[in-house]
Amino acid sequence: MSCDDVRDAREITDATEISKEVRTALEEGRPVVALESTIISHGLPRPRNLRVAQELEQLVRAGGAVPATIAVLDGRPRVGLDKGQLERVAHDELRKLGHRDLPMALATGVSGATTVSATAFLAERAGLRVFATGGLGGVHREWDRTQDESADLRLLATTPIAVVCAGVKSILDVPATLQRLETLGVPVVGYGTDRFPGFYLSSSGEPVDWTVRTPREAADVLRAHRSLALGSAVIVANPVPEAEQLDPRLHDEVLASGLAACRAQGITGQAVTPFLLAHLVEHTQGASLEANVAAVRGNVRLAAEIAAAL
Repeated sequence: MSCDDVRDAREITDATEISKEVRTALEEGRPVVALESTIISHGLPRPRNLRVAQELEQLVRAGGAVPATIAVLDGRPRVGLDKGQLERVAHDELRKLGHRDLPMALATGVSGATTVSATAFLAERAGLRVFATGGLGGVHREWDRTQDESADLRLLATTPIAVVCAGVKSILDVPATLQRLETLGVPVVGYGTDRFPGFYLSSSGEPVDWTVRTPREAADVLRAHRSLALGSAVIVANPVPEAEQLDPRLHDEVLASGLAACRAQGITGQAVTPFLLAHLVEHTQGASLEANVAAVRGNVRLAAEIAAAL
């Protein structure tokens, strides 16, 4: 970026704009659920992405909470989007912003959709306590060779917010990711399960040490965690229902073929994840996308219930 593109630093202070509805809910102590915007702009095809975004906000409301979809528009972080802003995220070509991208986006007036790390950071900074998403990033396969790890993990180690998710993306190294979360001191609890979810799949096969079975139990864990001031996020791992998961055999076959294609085509680093996700959508005839949406729906419903219990 050039100096001409950078706005006067005196204009860039605390630029976060919280919608009136979200601000009022926070002031009155009513439940609010943060939602990311990357799934809208990058995760779903148009025009379905807007319909799903509107559906997710409605699910939050049905659960007794206020939705706060988060994005950066014209260099201003927005916590809670109005109808026109949500449509803009769905229709415009936006950059994908992790938390490390936020300074540049604010300085240059860029618009972008927020990933897990940027959404969690902005949500917690605005005073939100619960965030619903699909799946987290994590440690990539062949980490010992590539040193490739999602920025989500370190950000969650220092951001006290509850993250309701369907585990980590199944294309990643799930055991290594769980080990990394343990090393970083990020608590993980399974919701109604003693197995860590597999994003598209109800189970990754990996165990979790702690299980909660009701939104109130989850809320009690969050209260205890906050009282101890541990400083990290708490991951509430909520499996996609078995009836809505991707067929496990199909998942394994398509993932194996995708990994082989990566090796054959020399695809490495940051290019691996989008390639594999697109490969799964194509070679499962869209079934992986449906499992993804089902997982997000379930996480949003549960997040609203947990936020209400808080």
